[in-house]
Amino acid sequence: MLRLRNMNDLYKHKYRIPSARLQSWDYGTNGAYFVTICTHEKHHAFGEIREGEMHRNAAGKIAAEIWQLLPTQFPFVILDAFVIMPNHMHGLLYIDKPGPGSRDAINRVSTPADTNQDPGGIAGNKNPMLHDNLSRIIRWYKGRTTFEIRKFGKDADHQGRDAINRVSTVEMAHFAWQARFHDHIVRTSDTFLRIQAYVLNNPLLWEADKFYF
Repeated sequence: MLRLRNMNDLYKHKYRIPSARLQSWDYGTNGAYFVTICTHEKHHAFGEIREGEMHRNAAGKIAAEIWQLLPTQFPFVILDAFVIMPNHMHGLLYIDKPGPGSRDAINRVSTPADTNQDPGGIAGNKNPMLHDNLSRIIRWYKGRTTFEIRKFGKDADHQGRDAINRVSTVEMAHFAWQARFHDHIVRTSDTFLRIQAYVLNNPLLWEADKFYF
């Protein structure tokens, strides 16, 4: 089980936002992020909620396993609470690169494209660390899960419908995420704790969820 962290242990005031005047945000900057990713057309691809508990099917298990691989792929990423729901996932994560990384923040809906910036410096745009931002992290996650879920579906297609997991292998073979994802930059410890509780209680509150249908 993923061990939850106290936001104060990592923040130590270094991610505090001093003002609300800046109109942009470098998504490679150190900080805590709350991410929501939906399946294509909010299709119920990951399992079902029964009596307030999420029962993941094969696709849902793959989505969870690959999310937990993020710190291996991106060593500067620290994971906190996450949940796989029938048609979306929520996750809290930190970007914690060495060096200074505190700027103002705004909420936004992200696209798969990286922010177009000229970072300068000795390495300039050739520095690979400059492109290790939230968009790249989520793009990798979505690409890897899509590949693995589709591969599982194609490999198991000869077995037909999996009655236990309640998902058609044909559906898995055509799995897709929504093109965009939602992110929220977590500014304070209180906000972090509220989001953490929301993530952990999401299955219990499924019928009140805006993604429920």
